[in-house]
Amino acid sequence: MAAAGPAATDLEVVRGKRAALFFATVVIVLGLPLWWKTTETYRAPLPYSEISGLNSLKLRLMVPVTVVFTQESVPLDDQEKLPFTVVHEREIPLKYKLKIKCRFQKAYRRALDHEEAALSLGNIQEAETMLAEPSEQAEGSLTVYVISERSSLLPQDMMSYIGPKRMAVVRGIMHREAFNIIGRRIIQVAQAMSLTEDVLAAALADHLPEDKWSSDKRRPLKSSLGYEITFSLLNPDPKSHDVHWDIEGAVRRHVQPFLGALSAAGNFSVDSQILYYAMLGVNPRFDSASSSYYLAAHSLPHVINPVESRLGSSAASLYPVLNFLLYVPELAHSPLYIQDKDGAPVTTNAFHSPRWGGIMVYNVDPKAYNGSQLPVSVEVDMVRVMEVFLAQLRLLFGIAQPQLPPKCLFLGPKSEGIMTWELDRLLWARSVENLATATTTLTSLAQLLGKISNIVIKDDVASEVYRAVAAVQKAAEELSSGHLASAFAASREAVTSSERAFFDPSLLHLLYFPDDQKFAIYIPLFLPMAVPILLSLFKIFLETRKSWKKPEKID
Repeated sequence: MAAAGPAATDLEVVRGKRAALFFATVVIVLGLPLWWKTTETYRAPLPYSEISGLNSLKLRLMVPVTVVFTQESVPLDDQEKLPFTVVHEREIPLKYKLKIKCRFQKAYRRALDHEEAALSLGNIQEAETMLAEPSEQAEGSLTVYVISERSSLLPQDMMSYIGPKRMAVVRGIMHREAFNIIGRRIIQVAQAMSLTEDVLAAALADHLPEDKWSSDKRRPLKSSLGYEITFSLLNPDPKSHDVHWDIEGAVRRHVQPFLGALSAAGNFSVDSQILYYAMLGVNPRFDSASSSYYLAAHSLPHVINPVESRLGSSAASLYPVLNFLLYVPELAHSPLYIQDKDGAPVTTNAFHSPRWGGIMVYNVDPKAYNGSQLPVSVEVDMVRVMEVFLAQLRLLFGIAQPQLPPKCLFLGPKSEGIMTWELDRLLWARSVENLATATTTLTSLAQLLGKISNIVIKDDVASEVYRAVAAVQKAAEELSSGHLASAFAASREAVTSSERAFFDPSLLHLLYFPDDQKFAIYIPLFLPMAVPILLSLFKIFLETRKSWKKPEKID
């Protein structure tokens, strides 16, 4: 029985060692991987290499130009060389990470019979009507007709003509270098109708450094899926003025045609309101020489803030809001005029604020007060008002007057208020702006997710990132191919997907969950279990080491 005691003790020791080793093995082999897998932050894979490659993206903006030569527009030897294609490419010198090149692909050909007949007329408007193609011309493309040097289609002192459609006319020349001379004239006209440094600099104003390009170019509205336009009538003195305005008819006649032409750039909604006792917030100064009041140029920025609190249109809006205010001054401050920086009265008696809207002061005719009782009935001349507001709306969208080449006949827009090639130029600018915005958003998102490893990246966020990268690449390809409509659609999809991924709420769940809080949670859970196992393993290690060093007995 004495021998059974030590044997049982040895058996218990061996059983305890095996149990400790078993628990340690289960914890290490099964427990720790299972805990690590179930508690790790899920991060769907993202195309980091493709996103980093967007910073070195090179944009080639191709403008297809069809050049049609009439008889006697160039020497006969040169006409025999037709048709052929000439490519003119130049880099836009902007201080931006995206390298932008403008490529004019000129396809030269002879005029067809109906084109010869139309260009032989003596009136440019009639010729332009006859040259209207039955099939719609592609967005972003231009057609330039080269007429005879002695043609009476243009005034003799004019060398070119730019119309409201995607069409221009250039005088030819009988010279051995005719193609080179005419080619330079065509490039000048094509640049005025499509892409210039100023147009692209205005589109990239938010991405360029503060230098000569962007200091005075921060006027155009940022690209958006939609815009809200609010027309407001401010009547601060309803006791003296009973103002009536036909805003519904004016919007239908003047604004809707313009917005209809701009429908490709975004969706528009229009509303109106009348605000009584709404003051400008700036006291006008009295000019004794003219017996009138005026607002100096330096006081105009202080006019907007007090009025904006009364508008209330941008509080619940998802899209940018444009405010156009018609202000009828009170009787005590009538007439009221706006002065420019030189102290001269502004012709339109209006001013606009970039990316906000415009204000026009509408003075009541002094004759209305003669023999009339207050309040005086005031009928607003909506034609004059809408001419000012449409001009301001063009400036807010960056649709400025083109830089015309010398001796160029330019008639201006028709009833829609915008020319077809001006819309194309706006789409060019919006496409480049969308690509720059999407690239910046994706790069910032990739840097954020790379620096902070405990942010969850869900599959839907990753799919939006992949969709945005693919849309950027597609837009760049379409721009280089001259497909403006599809390029603009792809660029807008790139902005939408990139911003949807960047502002996804799931990216903020674990953003402020530092590692010290993790240890504070897991140590009370694992320490009571880990200490006995670690002590048992340490004891087994010591006993095993001692048994290895114990000398063997030799009989």
